[in-house]
Amino acid sequence: MRELLRHPVVPGLLVSALGDGMSLVAVAWLAVRIAPPGQAGVWTGLAVAAYALPASIGAALLSRFMRGLRAARLVAADATVRAVALGTVAMLAITQSLTPMTYVVLLALSSLLHAWGTAGAYTLVAELLPEEQRVAGNALLPTFQQAAIVVGPAVAGALTGLAGPGWVIGVDALSFAVLAVAAWSVTGQRVASTESAAGAWATLRARPRLLGLLVVSMIFNFLYGLVEVALPVHVAVDLNGSAGLLGLYWTVFGVGATAGALGAGLLSRLPPAYVIVVIIVGWGVALIPLGLADAIWPGMLGLAVGGLIYGPYTAISTALFQRGTPPAAISGVLAARAALAVPATSVGTVLGGPLVAVLGGRSVLLWSGLLTVGLGVAVGVAVRGRFRGRHGCARRPRTARLGASNDNEE
Repeated sequence: MRELLRHPVVPGLLVSALGDGMSLVAVAWLAVRIAPPGQAGVWTGLAVAAYALPASIGAALLSRFMRGLRAARLVAADATVRAVALGTVAMLAITQSLTPMTYVVLLALSSLLHAWGTAGAYTLVAELLPEEQRVAGNALLPTFQQAAIVVGPAVAGALTGLAGPGWVIGVDALSFAVLAVAAWSVTGQRVASTESAAGAWATLRARPRLLGLLVVSMIFNFLYGLVEVALPVHVAVDLNGSAGLLGLYWTVFGVGATAGALGAGLLSRLPPAYVIVVIIVGWGVALIPLGLADAIWPGMLGLAVGGLIYGPYTAISTALFQRGTPPAAISGVLAARAALAVPATSVGTVLGGPLVAVLGGRSVLLWSGLLTVGLGVAVGVAVRGRFRGRHGCARRPRTARLGASNDNEE
């Protein structure tokens, strides 16, 4: 971690993570504020989705221009686009000139390069650290994000109450401007990737276990996307709460997730497939209290425990992708992964908007939890079946460490 923190991009990632932690409240709350009467769920879903979904388009269509950039340049390009687009949103919101459609379009532009920015950040980890240290290194980046959720939503809730959500999004834009300056200042000749987008997909298709992990991550993120649109509506409508209460919900989630991410390295000696199954099932169970009653404290406790369980997921799954991919293809494969797994969350928010309008926020939260538990159980059965099938044909040594054998990639 000291090696990573000495790199100028990594502190910039911390600053931008704080801005994004604030936008977790502001993006949804601004959508609720500017939506026409009776359409809050639909426009909230579209806004949250637009903040991530176009990343898949950027990963596919812009591969020709992005794949030859160094990891730091990938981060810089993404941060620059985000700073400009979010700054425009902030100015229009503050001057009360922002319409729902303009808001969604600008959020979509802000996310266009985000798959490449995410790939650049994790490619830095692969470039700077040996394989046995990558789980801990990977954990540092989501730790930034989760720690920002501890502070960001609470600050955003207070600032939104005082000045409005437009000012919060302005702070988010400023945080990405800081990251852009730090990333553009990096010099060097290392090239992130020379593979085309087609080559990245071919690399994934040739590795069925990584492809399976990608599909599981997509479904997992999709079900989580329902939470991002259901929770704000649940707080605002079912609980008649404020932006500050919504911020508090996300803050307790962030506390748990930060602790979980920091502990990811402790799990690196366990079979990662089973760790991932436990994480998925545990997160689903933690959501169920939110959907059972209109009570604040049970749901808040569930989010805190759920964050603790979810925290190590990104570090462990990313390490599997880094280890199973040739070095020259890492940034391209990670961009392809981000292009599908990350926007899957936004697909969930898009579909979650109409579902919330029909069923209500609390019911959607309950269904998200139950379906997530079902996903984890299904993956566990599949993993167990593969393990039995493999060891029933031939006895092979069982490895425990994440980096010890490719068999653990399942």
